[in-house]
Amino acid sequence: MASIARTPPGPARADAVPLRERARGALLGLAVGDALGAPAENLKPSEIRARWGRITGYVSERPCGTDDTEYAIFSGLLLARHGSALTPAHVEGAWHQWIADRAEGPFRGAGFSERGTLENLRRGLAAPISAQHRHAWSDGLAMRAAPFGVFAAGRPGEAARLVAIDGAVSHEGEGIYGGQAVAAGVAAAMAGASPAVVIASALAVVPDDSWTARSLRRAVTVAHRGERAVRSAVVIGGYPWTDLAPEAVALAFGAYAAADGDFREAVLTAVNMGRDADTTAAVAGALAGASRGVSAIPPDWAAAIGPARGRCLPSMAGHHVLDIAELLVPEEGGKWGSAVTTPDLLPEAVRHLITAGHPATPVPTATSRPTEPPAPLPATPAQPAELQQPLTAARPLAPPTPAPAIEPTEPPVPTALTPHPHPPETGSAQKQDRGPGASPLVVVGKSGSAGGEGRS
Repeated sequence: MASIARTPPGPARADAVPLRERARGALLGLAVGDALGAPAENLKPSEIRARWGRITGYVSERPCGTDDTEYAIFSGLLLARHGSALTPAHVEGAWHQWIADRAEGPFRGAGFSERGTLENLRRGLAAPISAQHRHAWSDGLAMRAAPFGVFAAGRPGEAARLVAIDGAVSHEGEGIYGGQAVAAGVAAAMAGASPAVVIASALAVVPDDSWTARSLRRAVTVAHRGERAVRSAVVIGGYPWTDLAPEAVALAFGAYAAADGDFREAVLTAVNMGRDADTTAAVAGALAGASRGVSAIPPDWAAAIGPARGRCLPSMAGHHVLDIAELLVPEEGGKWGSAVTTPDLLPEAVRHLITAGHPATPVPTATSRPTEPPAPLPATPAQPAELQQPLTAARPLAPPTPAPAIEPTEPPVPTALTPHPHPPETGSAQKQDRGPGASPLVVVGKSGSAGGEGRS
């Protein structure tokens, strides 16, 4: 692909994909990538080939999203409520209301960064101290960052600012940078930017000498040589963890670059590289889905994604990623008015979740969308007509909304894409088996890594 150095944003094309279709593509693409990659998580390419050959579609009987999808829904609902006025206090309160203070159930699939955060919150620690655990560098923020790019379409800097606020409760350092890179990349893709500009936007919001930036540059520099080259450029061999944010984010952007933004190829490239395959494929799917729109997702892949099952976060059960996309898409004049969402503007089911902490209706068990849409909300002067319609999968798209131009005030883009001379950081780790004996090894105020392989 072309060099991304000093690449100007450029105006949106006249035939640009409508903004709502990009939003649906980003979040449905995240869920599809998550479901496709889940069986390959923690595997090497050789192990993937031995089991399935090359993965070209779903390999599980009942594909569904993992914690990556459910946490993206969690962050999307939080962002829909507060918009650009989001604060760490809002995020911390949501963690308590929707996760920490609830009977969480088995919490299957949750990662060490989430476990460490919950342990700290339950001990009475507030942000940013709640993020001081041994997996603060994980890709747990990157996996839930796409909604911020959808909300701040065309504004990578704002997307990076907001996702860092979300991450202040659970992540530090490279974990924050990974989330910022993903959010900014999705924001640029939402504006119709080319893959080169999407990558440049991601690099522009993280420190040039960060491990995340160095890994990302290495990945996209060799992307034209294929997935094996991308994997070799960034994977830290010998470490037992696979949720290392600089590695996972770089693999996802490398897959997106290797496919030149094509959805199917981007996601399958990420899946077949193994490692933290659900997260890397989810991120690649969000980037490609925002770039090409929901129509780029193969119909059979999209049809398998139903409402969240709540296997990790019971409070998110029954919510569909497409509903979250509807909440986050700006309308003409701004869906959220002064950029702050008020509960009165949210659909009834979401308002009930916010106030009561659980869905208003029983959780659907089928993988398809509910056949009976919820009753329309009563019209009020303050409520846009768009939100008075039920949110359903078959809901027709509104007239195309021109994609916004990328804001011109981004930080400068690095001038070269050569690998950085610094060696990989030591004392970091990657992610592995989530067996019952795994422990988040929470250490408040200390840094370090632990053996065993955990989740994000």
